[in-house]
Amino acid sequence: MNELRAKAFDLRKDIVKMVKKGNAGHIGGDLSVIDILTVLYYKHMNVSPDGMKDPERDRFILSKGHSVEALYAVLADRNFFSKEELETFSQYKSKFIGHPNNKINGIEMNSGSLGHGLSVAVGMALAGKMNSSSFRVYTVMGDGELAEGSVWEGAMAASHYKLDNLTAFVDRNRLQISGSTEEVMAQDVQEERWKSFGWNVITVNGNNIDELDKAVTAAKEYKGKPTVIIAETIKGYGVSFIENKADWHHKVPTDEQLVLALEELEQRKMVQ
Repeated sequence: MNELRAKAFDLRKDIVKMVKKGNAGHIGGDLSVIDILTVLYYKHMNVSPDGMKDPERDRFILSKGHSVEALYAVLADRNFFSKEELETFSQYKSKFIGHPNNKINGIEMNSGSLGHGLSVAVGMALAGKMNSSSFRVYTVMGDGELAEGSVWEGAMAASHYKLDNLTAFVDRNRLQISGSTEEVMAQDVQEERWKSFGWNVITVNGNNIDELDKAVTAAKEYKGKPTVIIAETIKGYGVSFIENKADWHHKVPTDEQLVLALEELEQRKMVQ
């Protein structure tokens, strides 16, 4: 677990350097979601660079596709493609664009138009049930995304079909592009809402590797319902001048800010 905690901070350094070099990216959400991706890709998911055509592989959909820099960083580190290829992020004619691109090894679905990931994940999980397959399906949504009605259509279907092979995450950092989620579209008590839709609900500190690991394990063991893990995160987690700042939803650090961010991330990695 110490290695996973250190890995998450190393990936954060990769993210901020990628955003700086590409002069684009949703850095705040990248830094809040990276612990979830670390636990999934380095501990729990049955997925590998040469296994993307294996029908029994686990599936992952980044429904909050604007945080693709975090996913790219993980996939490059897991050797789905080279880090040298990723150097082209957000450059002219690069396939490494600002939202997931399924022409890239490791990416199941193009996403970014919010509200679609859960419904597609439901379809994948239902297909797995119908075929008596062993794979699991994971998706990560943003909390601002939950204002989309299609999310709740997918939630109803997942419960109806008892898709216990499906685990959804909500990156609950409480900020979206236009400000606080509670000011834009209040979400009251999420646990009650998801339970009313027939889901098993787990709430954790989404920037705590140990809590996330236990939650994913519990979701695998739960039978009869899909599980949603409400990950209470901090937008921009790991870099103090980015944390909880709505204007860092989509912002590029200056040269000076990049140096400060990398120094702070290394310091925080050392004390984990």
